[in-house]
Amino acid sequence: MDTEKSSSSSFEDLTNAEDTKDIRKVAAEEAAAGDGAAPASVSGDEPKTVEEDPEEECDILGNKQLIKRTIKKAPQDSVRRPIRGELVTVNFTGKLDNGTVVEKELNFQCHVGDYEVVQGLDMVLPMLQVGEVAQVSVDPRFGYGSLGLKKDGESAYLVPPDSHLTYEIELLDIKYEDFADLKSFEILRKYGTRKKERANFFYKRSEFTTAIHLYRRALDFLDNRDGDPEAEFDKEDLELSNSDTQTLLEDRLIVYNNLAMTQIKIAAFDAALQSVEHVLRCQPNNSKALYRKGRILEGKADTQGAIKLLQKVATIEPDNRAVQSDLARLFIKARREENNEKEMYQKMLGQAKKMEQKTATRQKQPLVDNSKLKLLGYLMGSILIGVAGVAIYRYKY
Repeated sequence: MDTEKSSSSSFEDLTNAEDTKDIRKVAAEEAAAGDGAAPASVSGDEPKTVEEDPEEECDILGNKQLIKRTIKKAPQDSVRRPIRGELVTVNFTGKLDNGTVVEKELNFQCHVGDYEVVQGLDMVLPMLQVGEVAQVSVDPRFGYGSLGLKKDGESAYLVPPDSHLTYEIELLDIKYEDFADLKSFEILRKYGTRKKERANFFYKRSEFTTAIHLYRRALDFLDNRDGDPEAEFDKEDLELSNSDTQTLLEDRLIVYNNLAMTQIKIAAFDAALQSVEHVLRCQPNNSKALYRKGRILEGKADTQGAIKLLQKVATIEPDNRAVQSDLARLFIKARREENNEKEMYQKMLGQAKKMEQKTATRQKQPLVDNSKLKLLGYLMGSILIGVAGVAIYRYKY
């Protein structure tokens, strides 16, 4: 984006505009109190241009963090507003509070809702009409946040952290794209590459959810076969040559690889596994996909499976130190898990032996009680027999 300062400010003086609005209001009130004739500037005796309309302000979120002010209204015959996914053409300029121009684009095209402009502007786009010019006040939350924005390859900040931004934006055109607009190789690759590069931007900023959305949007253009990488493009419809098809395939696999890495970052291991499988079905020896699948299996607690995959990567890239380091770490982790399993089994066996001993003790206890009862029964029987014998003897003699 062009970062040069503009030679003159493209923003109107809001204070003067408010003063003008108050003067017109007072004049109208005085005219109503008098003979009812309003001054020419109020009653409309002079032709009124669009630029002379009072400014309209909209606090979009109700918390002053995103405010839209209409500088120039759209023509009366322009009523359509863009919706999510439509292609818009805009001019915009972004400034810091000190007036420094940090972004400037002319005839810039983007899809609404795809974060191809700063989030605050992306949220305002559906509120604009063709021909309208608006000023947008963007809180750091919807700008570049606490990370700010640096120039590529430089340490200096283009947008310092936690900076408030003010944009002036003009909506030039809205276009709904149907299949006929998206069947050429040039358009498919242009849009897919643009989404991928924007996703890479957010990945570097650790904004992984936004990056995932953009990688999926890139696949919408690079892969329109319901996510099946083994299916063939319909060349008659898409007008693709064999070389074009191969180019889109390679671009698509790069996006799937990047998508998998981003999903790993948020521990979405099942989704990441599906992404790398798309790559490995087409390129079974793709080292990046194999390495990332190993990371996924490790995240799913399959250390042995991860070791096998990283060993395969090590044979493909024997000089890759990162893979060697991860392999060494995984071997240590596997031994630790094995020792933990042994300790757990020993504890389980020890508890099982204790349970057996308790059960045996409980089983012996009734046997002891039964023998005592039998002995007592014998004794009682002997005594009763003796008493009966004595009684009989005395009775006879």
